[in-house]
Amino acid sequence: MFPRPFWQARIEQAWEEAPIAWLCGVRRCGKTTLAESLGADRVLYINCDLPMVEDMVRDPSVFYRSCTKPVVVFDEIHQLREPARLLKIGADAFPGLRILATGSSTLAATKKFSDTLTGRKRTVRLVPVMWGELPTFAVPLSQRLFLGGLPPALLASSKKPAFYREWIDSYFARDVQRLFGFRDVNRFNALFEYILRQSGGQLEVTKAATALGITRPTVESHLQALEITNAITRVRPFHGGGRNELVKSPKIYAFDTGFVSFARGWDPLRPEDLGTLWEHFVLEHLQARFADTLVSYWRDKAGREVDFVLVQRRDEVDAIECKWDPGAFDSAALKVFRTYYPKGRNYLVTRSGETAYVRRFGPLEVMVCSPSELRP
Repeated sequence: MFPRPFWQARIEQAWEEAPIAWLCGVRRCGKTTLAESLGADRVLYINCDLPMVEDMVRDPSVFYRSCTKPVVVFDEIHQLREPARLLKIGADAFPGLRILATGSSTLAATKKFSDTLTGRKRTVRLVPVMWGELPTFAVPLSQRLFLGGLPPALLASSKKPAFYREWIDSYFARDVQRLFGFRDVNRFNALFEYILRQSGGQLEVTKAATALGITRPTVESHLQALEITNAITRVRPFHGGGRNELVKSPKIYAFDTGFVSFARGWDPLRPEDLGTLWEHFVLEHLQARFADTLVSYWRDKAGREVDFVLVQRRDEVDAIECKWDPGAFDSAALKVFRTYYPKGRNYLVTRSGETAYVRRFGPLEVMVCSPSELRP
């Protein structure tokens, strides 16, 4: 078991604000291991996949009164018939108790959570192993980009296609089909793999529907399911009303670099593959470290683009460019962006482990740094 103090602290912080911490994230990203790492001396761990658990919690008040530990973990709680009722009673009737519930999706993804526990919960979204955790897992960055950040894949001796294929099949059966009732696994997986191959680019729904021979409404409903279950992220364009800015098409990013390289057949990785995977990896870091900040991108009609934009304060936006090779950075797009939005910090995020430094590009000051040196 590898310690993950950043995520343990996030859970503790969530409990300071509300009695329920909702730990979500894709299958096999480490939710169960993280829950178990909170300490057997203080945690009552409940595996909701077990049939006996339904009887155990049938009367929530009786169950909670019998708890002898200050923390209860309900792993895969959506497997129960009335999970919202169970959590609500725990939060309202037992104020000294702390509850951690895990699942792959948001609470609103299933009719079982018609009551989304507003005011009683805080959400912690667990992402695959991120930049700051690489020393703990004792793996090089190149291995993380190639194999991905799901611990079973990351720690494997080589890339095993069977793992990625089995994960995609299991994801549909255990998450998507149960939550959304989709029946056609082939159609859904065809779209998912299409997105993996296009990941990091703008997704045109009509074009995708035509390419796959399915309807536009089907594509849109499947995209919504993928997003709710954390398998993709839609990064929407940032704009402030400028006439030359694109304001409609989001970019779609898959949840993990290992699945992107698998779907694209990148085995072994070539130097030209690393930039795309690095951009994905930086996004995962932003999702973890800036969980409450909307991540956008910027692009104008001339095709000039800034990888990521973070709105930090009123009239201040941070611009983030991702480069595997910082020497290949072209500041032209960033300079145009700053003519529209002059206030904010500029970052060039690279893989270098050196101390961050400031580099000038004409009138621009750009902080060249690793992901860990990004600041809110």
